[in-house]
Amino acid sequence: MKRIVLLITLVLAAFAGISAQGYKVGDTAADFRLKNVDNKMVSLADFSKAKGFIIVFTCNHCPYAIAYEQRIVALDKKYKAKGYPVIAINPNNPATVPADSFEEMQKRHKEAGFTFPYLFDNGQKIYPIYGATRTPHVFLLEKTKKGNVVRYIGAIDDNYEDALAVKTPYLANAVDALLAGKEVNPSSTKAIGCGIK
Repeated sequence: MKRIVLLITLVLAAFAGISAQGYKVGDTAADFRLKNVDNKMVSLADFSKAKGFIIVFTCNHCPYAIAYEQRIVALDKKYKAKGYPVIAINPNNPATVPADSFEEMQKRHKEAGFTFPYLFDNGQKIYPIYGATRTPHVFLLEKTKKGNVVRYIGAIDDNYEDALAVKTPYLANAVDALLAGKEVNPSSTKAIGCGIK
């Protein structure tokens, strides 16, 4: 019996290791269907006119996530009309972090004035597929004939503490490059934030 349990544990650990690697730049991202704070289910396929998506894994309680909230709202306001809406996803387990429960997400969405869907990764099924490890962690997707291709992964910019002191707005530069038909450079940076719980 112990051998069977050990074997199952090893198989699960190996599977978790594979899935935790997540997407790399150039991969085609699968769609998902998650509950929004308005209790409606949302998927990327719902946005038929979008040119791509700014997927942001974020949450309620993390100081880094909170520091970026208004910058994420500004990005959505700037790029949604240009075809790149923000889709925020909370990947945390509310049993571990009660402040990240669905009910608290609904409150935060209203209090912070989010202009974008704020989805709950119930059962923590989506973030490992993407390979998100932090909040916030950004995945910029471009809609192509072969699907939603990952064009940028990483941080929003180079200064989480002070929006006015940002020297390199990585995400905005990446979206601008796609809109101009250019290569994204850099296509990846290190996400700075709280570990996903």
